[in-house]
Amino acid sequence: MSILSGKRILLGITAGIAAYKTASLVRLFIKAGAHVKVVMTPASKDFITPLTLSTLSKNPVYSSFTNEEDDNATWNNHVELGLWADMFIIAPATANTMAKMANGVCDNLLLATYLSAKCPVYFAPAMDLDMYKHASTKATFDKLASFGNVMIPATSGELASGLVGEGRMAEPEAILEFIENDVLGKLPWRGKKVMVTAGPTYEAIDPVRFIGNHSSGKMGFEIAKAAANLGAEVILISGPTSQSVSHQLIELVHVVSAQEMYEAAHRYFNDIDIAILSAAVADYRPKNVSDQKIKKASSTLTLELEKTKDILKSLGAIKKQQFLVGFALETNNEVEHAKGKLQSKHLDLIVLNSLNDKGAGFGGSTNKVTFITASHEIIENELKSKTEVAEDLMQQILKQTHE
Repeated sequence: MSILSGKRILLGITAGIAAYKTASLVRLFIKAGAHVKVVMTPASKDFITPLTLSTLSKNPVYSSFTNEEDDNATWNNHVELGLWADMFIIAPATANTMAKMANGVCDNLLLATYLSAKCPVYFAPAMDLDMYKHASTKATFDKLASFGNVMIPATSGELASGLVGEGRMAEPEAILEFIENDVLGKLPWRGKKVMVTAGPTYEAIDPVRFIGNHSSGKMGFEIAKAAANLGAEVILISGPTSQSVSHQLIELVHVVSAQEMYEAAHRYFNDIDIAILSAAVADYRPKNVSDQKIKKASSTLTLELEKTKDILKSLGAIKKQQFLVGFALETNNEVEHAKGKLQSKHLDLIVLNSLNDKGAGFGGSTNKVTFITASHEIIENELKSKTEVAEDLMQQILKQTHE
């Protein structure tokens, strides 16, 4: 999954021959998981049709302040468009449009939207060689950059005039890569390594039976995605689960038993900056595992269980610079028990859920948690989706690691 997945991208298209490439650019954004809307200058429609872009983006294309084909001449609200976008990408950006952007000229819907946008703005210049090298164009680049806009540099190649040189708009694949790298480079956890454990463990009784629990793994997977969306490289160690993830910054490591999760966690821990252990690891396992299926020979079956290794405690005992987060699922005296785990396992933060809270615990899409810090600060949270809980957890870790 691209870092752009779920992002709202507004693509602005101006009247340059490179506009024909925007069909491919829209497809790449959609493939990356982004939501795309397109706003065009009126003259750009001579180079590529709104119908093509509307079909590819699955959204209406905007090019004027009103929809003149409607009987009621519906107004296209440039302010709403600007506020909708997580990022505004103007490609191709002609010399004419960039000069207007630099000087506050507002004579079409695209420019009005640009002046209303609160999000990051990228622009990909496209023009002939002499225009690109002209002093006024260079001054425009500098002025736009001074406003915080980000230029996607033009490349060298054959131009529409037949000249060969600088001024060719970057190819769609290069534009996508540039934006992904720029977004990643500005994220707070860029360069950080995070380890997350998720899901249950299954402890074998025989080749077909096991002891397990009801953990779905959803909370851990949401945490891994939230950490990756902050730019971290994530090692996600998961027990058996139906959850899946596809993200360019997440490496998924499959395990089954508590022992396998213990070994995987210790294998990666030394290189980790932040470890978040949200897995529901079995506390006990069968002492003797049959290598054949146990036959139903009597009305009862007695299993002798032995303790599994405490992964969280073992990591707390060896941690150095790592920020260590544990989870506690409790049914009584919740805060006291969570504080005890926080201290005995040398944690920096513990996330408490109670099975007494409706909507919390295993299997569901929501959770209600309380954060308890090493200084025993208690932060209670409302019932939220597990996605929101994961985002809240990231913010709490950010707060503690920057204090």
